[in-house]
Amino acid sequence: MRLTAVFTGATAAAALLAAGATAHAADIPLRDLAAAKGKVIGTAVTGSKLTGTYGDIAGAQFNSLTPGNAMKWETVEPSRGTFNWAEADQIVAFAQAHNQQVRGHTLVWHSQNPGWLANGSWTPTELSGLLQNHITTEVTRYKGKLAAWDVVNEAFNEDGTYRSTLWYNGLGSDYIAQALTWAHAADPSAKLYINDYNVEGVNAKSTALYNLVKSLKARGVPIDGVGLQAHLILGQVPSTFQQNIQRFADLGVDVAITELDIRMQLPSTDAKLTQQAADYKTVMDACVAVTRCVGVTVWGFTDSDSWIPDVFDGYGAATPYDENYAPKPAYRAIATSLGGTSTPPTGACTATYSVVSQWNSGFTGQVRIACSGASLSSWKVGWTYGAGQQISQAWNATCTQSGATVSCSNASYNGTVADGGSVTFGFNASWSGSNPVPTVTLG
Repeated sequence: MRLTAVFTGATAAAALLAAGATAHAADIPLRDLAAAKGKVIGTAVTGSKLTGTYGDIAGAQFNSLTPGNAMKWETVEPSRGTFNWAEADQIVAFAQAHNQQVRGHTLVWHSQNPGWLANGSWTPTELSGLLQNHITTEVTRYKGKLAAWDVVNEAFNEDGTYRSTLWYNGLGSDYIAQALTWAHAADPSAKLYINDYNVEGVNAKSTALYNLVKSLKARGVPIDGVGLQAHLILGQVPSTFQQNIQRFADLGVDVAITELDIRMQLPSTDAKLTQQAADYKTVMDACVAVTRCVGVTVWGFTDSDSWIPDVFDGYGAATPYDENYAPKPAYRAIATSLGGTSTPPTGACTATYSVVSQWNSGFTGQVRIACSGASLSSWKVGWTYGAGQQISQAWNATCTQSGATVSCSNASYNGTVADGGSVTFGFNASWSGSNPVPTVTLG
């Protein structure tokens, strides 16, 4: 079993020894594998769930987050001119704290619009003003904080004609160009996408999207990429998936797989999970093979947070983790495609030492112990101070200090660290002159 330590503000190696650990997740987090290939591996998230095991996995495994619902019109502007940014702000703050990028989703859509907008009677001028104001307000709020926006979502019918929506019916097809232009004006640094489903392979719908992007590029409209949602069915990954990604890339735009899940008819079986893993790998391999495919986002990483059972009766088990946060074969397939191991790898626990606050003669420190693919039934953390620091008080652990050597062990109530879980303890200490971060061991 491989166990590693992470130290805030210092480069150090530590041996972490854990008894009774159970291997589940990969040695190397998906986000690190993806970064090594210059790709994004993301997940859609629900802001209220970004704590505990859900938050630990979201932060450790992914380098990009997409708000599942928190940035849609009915959420952020439920009443005309009245905005609610609470959940969106929460997700952005979480991403910033975990060194992740954010993909905004979505500014213009026919669905999940508030009643005041959807049921209103608007002249084209009024509707255009409402749309411009909404886009400008939302994009400006997150200017410089988001990597990309799904500006326009699901503009086409299956046959390649424009979908009849509030926007198309009121403003014509040029609402797309207008939305992109307004979004670019509000944040010139954000990458702007058109996003749709059933456009993963070469077909009438994806060809209509292709022709639109080509036309927008020719007109000088700011368009940086296309999003292929990839809500797929078991065993039905289009044979032209990679070809389709490549043809969009050849237009000079980026491609992102934005909402990947692969649903199966329940109950799941070993055979279905094996097929699902193969399908995930096919999608991942296609993106890895095309330079301008920037990465893949799964639409929720755990079956407990998936939209599929609520929408497709009798279907589910569509994500890389099961409802209990255990990685499925699909997780292994993603890791393999990104260059990770194809065999069940060992797990890892991490110990992170950080200085939370510091003043003239004292400081508050913190150590966080987290496990992914491993578990602990008890723990003991130790380090040696190099500048005369002295601990005066500790909480959530029993700490002793002899000379420069500090030893902290779990309290009676927090010795167990489950796979995907974490515990934190803190302390106050004195310092003088300097306060270097020590090398930590956990055993």
